[in-house]
Amino acid sequence: MPTVRIAAVGDVHVSKTSQGVLAPILAHVADHADVLLLCGDLTDYGSPEEGKVLVKELGSLRLPIIAVLGNHDYEAGHPTELVAQLRDAGVVVLDGESHEVQGIGFAGIKGFAGGFGRSTLGSWGEPGIKSFVKEAVDETLKLETALARLRTPQKVALLHYAPIRATVEGEPLEIFPWLGCGRHEEPLLRYNVTAVFHGHAHNGSPEGKLSNGAPCYNVAMPLLRKRYPEQVPVRFLELDPEPKSEHGPSYEGPERRRGAGDPAPAAANGAGAGPAVRA
Repeated sequence: MPTVRIAAVGDVHVSKTSQGVLAPILAHVADHADVLLLCGDLTDYGSPEEGKVLVKELGSLRLPIIAVLGNHDYEAGHPTELVAQLRDAGVVVLDGESHEVQGIGFAGIKGFAGGFGRSTLGSWGEPGIKSFVKEAVDETLKLETALARLRTPQKVALLHYAPIRATVEGEPLEIFPWLGCGRHEEPLLRYNVTAVFHGHAHNGSPEGKLSNGAPCYNVAMPLLRKRYPEQVPVRFLELDPEPKSEHGPSYEGPERRRGAGDPAPAAANGAGAGPAVRA
């Protein structure tokens, strides 16, 4: 079975005036990927008007698109309408569900805040605190349910909020608790996911690892633009649906082979190839 080329990006923040902004990026994705993952903050405010622009931008792609919402997509109070717009356009929007493309399983949630490690906020004290923690717990349970439904050897998770601290490093320490929650890592480990993609942390780190060594990628577009200015701001991952090893992908991307930080060569059409991984 041929490998599956995955493109992932988040925080595209489409506004009412974003017509054509994504066109060169999506054209490159169309030539180099079999599926596109959108990791939340698809719009600035989540308004129906922004949804129309987003759907029009995505309409040029003729490949499967899987998305989760981000916090910005809730701001206007119309997340249900935005999801309906996307689904009517053929986009698979995940919120505790799973989906399969060419033998690769995908599970997605928005996720929530709460902090990491010993600093993770606990459910104790005032009702407001308990309600806040419950939101993170509920998102974690949705992710577990979605992963449990998958029967594919390769499992990929997409979130908006970060499940580990490593990929928010670079942001001010004071806002770490608002950028993700370590509770989300638990089902990722339990179901031995191959790779994780998230956004949200515009000034974080492009990649980190779960406790079991599986790669976790921060694909917030503002971050990728800053870290890889000569490349298309999209992360590419190539997976074999029938892997020979069950220990997850080994990193063999171009930046690892050339040395971290070295720019990738320009593609034939003049666009950068983007940070890439093969597994």
